[in-house]
Amino acid sequence: MTTEFILLRHGETEWNTLGRLQGHLDSPLSARGLCQADALAERLESVSFHALYCSDLGRALETARRIAIRTGHSVLEDKRLRERGLGIMEGLTRDEASQRHPEVFAEYSAGGPDFVVPGGESTSQRLRHAVECLRELGARHMGARIVVVTHGGVLSSLFRHCLGIPHGTPRAFSVLNASWSQFDYHEGAFRLVTWGDVNHLRDASRDDA
Repeated sequence: MTTEFILLRHGETEWNTLGRLQGHLDSPLSARGLCQADALAERLESVSFHALYCSDLGRALETARRIAIRTGHSVLEDKRLRERGLGIMEGLTRDEASQRHPEVFAEYSAGGPDFVVPGGESTSQRLRHAVECLRELGARHMGARIVVVTHGGVLSSLFRHCLGIPHGTPRAFSVLNASWSQFDYHEGAFRLVTWGDVNHLRDASRDDA
């Protein structure tokens, strides 16, 4: 049996607008981000799904809570759905990180999957946590549809994982705030169905840049 995943990125945050690296630190949703979360909630109101899961970081939680108000689901948190921990670079812009930690930032920018940011983690470590979580949910809700609110880094890694794209390859795809992606989970493997749908944001205040 196949489990259907609707995977959502959280709404835009204040730090997103400033270009700050968030990692495990947090920033509230911006006014645009709140509108984006409400647009997701409105779209999901007419979709039948079994459960609503999310990262335990505030930006994902706030997005999930707004969905839950409209759909009546409980919000189920799991820290394995968090964004990659960026340790000493969290809270900094890319320019600040490159100036204060040039060697670390250069390694980070190179995109090596096993590079561990001091005080943080590697891309492969975060992907392993996320895939472990999603596989558990896939088995728990076999044959059902579930919604998961997570982060851009997790979605990017899962996209590469499904399509066999090496993690060091420059990213040639977008992961927009409040985007809607669908994956099927069947016999231990994930299959991409829909990527980065933002049709629900047509009437919401947003900036695709």
